[in-house]
Amino acid sequence: MISPLLPTFARAELSFEKGEGPWLYGRDGERYLDLGAGIAVNALGHAHPHLVQALTEQASKVWHTSNLFQIPEGERLAKRLVDNTFADFVFFANSGAEANEAAIKMARRYHYANGNPERFHIVTFEGAFHGRTLGTIAAGGQEKYLEGFGPKVQGFDQVPPEDIEALKAVIGPQTAALMIEPIQGEGGVRSVSNAFLRELRALCDSHGLLLIFDEIQTGVGRTGKLFAYEWSGVMPDIMSVAKGIGGGFPLGACLATAEAAKGMTLGTHGTTFGGNPLAMAVGNAVLDVILEPGFLESVERKGLLLKQRLAELKDRHPGVIAEVRGQGLIMGLRTVVPNTAFVSAARDQKLIVIGAGDNVVRLLPPLIISEADLGEAIDRLDATCTAIETAQQAASQPGVAQ
Repeated sequence: MISPLLPTFARAELSFEKGEGPWLYGRDGERYLDLGAGIAVNALGHAHPHLVQALTEQASKVWHTSNLFQIPEGERLAKRLVDNTFADFVFFANSGAEANEAAIKMARRYHYANGNPERFHIVTFEGAFHGRTLGTIAAGGQEKYLEGFGPKVQGFDQVPPEDIEALKAVIGPQTAALMIEPIQGEGGVRSVSNAFLRELRALCDSHGLLLIFDEIQTGVGRTGKLFAYEWSGVMPDIMSVAKGIGGGFPLGACLATAEAAKGMTLGTHGTTFGGNPLAMAVGNAVLDVILEPGFLESVERKGLLLKQRLAELKDRHPGVIAEVRGQGLIMGLRTVVPNTAFVSAARDQKLIVIGAGDNVVRLLPPLIISEADLGEAIDRLDATCTAIETAQQAASQPGVAQ
């Protein structure tokens, strides 16, 4: 049977009927340990009772009114985000790409409001991923996403990460902002050093630029802080958030200082669905859990444990794992074998992991995963590596059928 779905995804022959915490239950009757969390979306795992309660209670009241009217739960969620970050204002959207589009528009509009409309270029960094719209694929700059969609949207310049001289060389009178992920997720779980982030802040301050952090994958507790920028001591002017903030419900947000947002006046931006009552109820429920005393500390502790156990795994299987990357509960394994082969072999062990650029396998477990389940994950990763090694040995034996 040919699916009526547009064939833009290489979907695994696997579907799920329910989930609980870090576990998924397949329609094949098997139970899978989920280290993908829907690509860092299900921050609190599957069917978290507090999120389920918040969603069902709101669903029985009102789903959608549009932003023509007040949405009190949205006001509350925005206030909580402002109180716990650098920001003064929040704009709610439905996705990370929309949050990044808002950030890009805000940076351009800032300079327009200052009387400098020629300052609309945004410098981004090679290997970045900022979304799939025409604007955000141009921001990411990766040819594989740009190919076939006509001329690249103008106004984006890419330089290598950590290359301060290349960055200085591209900054000019046209430059409006610098935009970076503190850890590149899709790009291969590649961390940006705190020193480089501090250099970015200094460059922005000296050149009158805005600093944009894309924390769509690293935010909402993923690294052990509410947002990854906190590790560096650097505060952005604008920040995009999505994925974990909705705990599985479509929700994005663009946070900004009052100065950075001053050009976003009445009618300059909008959304029909963004900030709807259902999303706001779930977003507040997510923060209820994430902001509980001790929760972020537990994520940091589990992240350190995971990193240590992954380093031991690499030592045991050097022919499979070349490098361990990441921080907190966003970890990456750069594999010797094709990462697609590793993802498939892990699935045979009833373990869900996700591929990324630079031949990396991402591990993005729900933040609520227990240390016991992390131990189970390591055992299944170990079994995955062993299965790959066994297949390699069999293939290298003389006389083995190819």
